[in-house]
Amino acid sequence: MAQLVIDYAEWEQSVPQSISSDALWRVEAYRLALYATDIAWHDVTKLGQDRRTVSLADQLYRALGSISANVAEGYSRESDKEKARFYEYAHGSAREARDWYFKARHLLGEEACNDRIDRLTQITRLLNVMVRDRRNRVVKEAQAIYEADAGEMA
Repeated sequence: MAQLVIDYAEWEQSVPQSISSDALWRVEAYRLALYATDIAWHDVTKLGQDRRTVSLADQLYRALGSISANVAEGYSRESDKEKARFYEYAHGSAREARDWYFKARHLLGEEACNDRIDRLTQITRLLNVMVRDRRNRVVKEAQAIYEADAGEMA
């Protein structure tokens, strides 16, 4: 059965400062997605050793890697509409990874897969909020004040 190699607090301390000092690091969904991808390394290695699950391993790792990559790309976009679009991609990838973990439970074990699925569910909830926040922002135009000369009004 696949086990967590490092807990989250230890893992956070191991992340290079060039990543953890970036403003993106404040985004919890990004941090959790990076962690999920790191701990999946051992899962996909195990899945890759069984010919029945080689393609599952590839799909799982691609989906996991896509979560943090899309959050990073969305975070770097200018408009809220663009940010929301990339956060939606990340959301879809998180759900996809959850699906692949469910399918991998026969080889990785129920406990390990449930742990990963719970973490991915947490990420999807965070991304739901991020998408909703970006979609609900309204562009507010400054109210213009027009002055008319009294002579023009006559």
